Amino acid sequence: MEVIGKIKLINETQTFGASGFRKREVVVTTDEQYPQMIMIEFVQDKCDLLNSYAVGQDVKVSINLRGREWINPEGVAKYFNSVQGWRIEAMQAAAPQDLPPVDQFKPAADTSSTEPDDLPF
Repeated sequence: MEVIGKIKLINETQTFGASGFRKREVVVTTDEQYPQMIMIEFVQDKCDLLNSYAVGQDVKVSINLRGREWINPEGVAKYFNSVQGWRIEAMQAAAPQDLPPVDQFKPAADTSSTEPDDLPF
């Protein structure tokens, strides 16, 4: 799955526990009729993928949806979801494909003629 949008926020890398588990979060705002602000977490070695990106940049993030169950002390099951990123790419502005390069434009030939201009305006 992919999320395409503009980076709204990039958090610093957080480290948890004795094992050194690392997590870094990014918020991407989608560009649709009702924009969504999607928080995506990058974990372990994937945290470093965010180093070369900045707030305001248009990106495409490849994600996996993760879900887990937790049984609380009373024996009731609780469920949690997360969105994990595993790749991020900068989006490039698409150039129009049907226009010739700028250097191919030439000034129009002089089309003035000796005919009178009979238009009323």
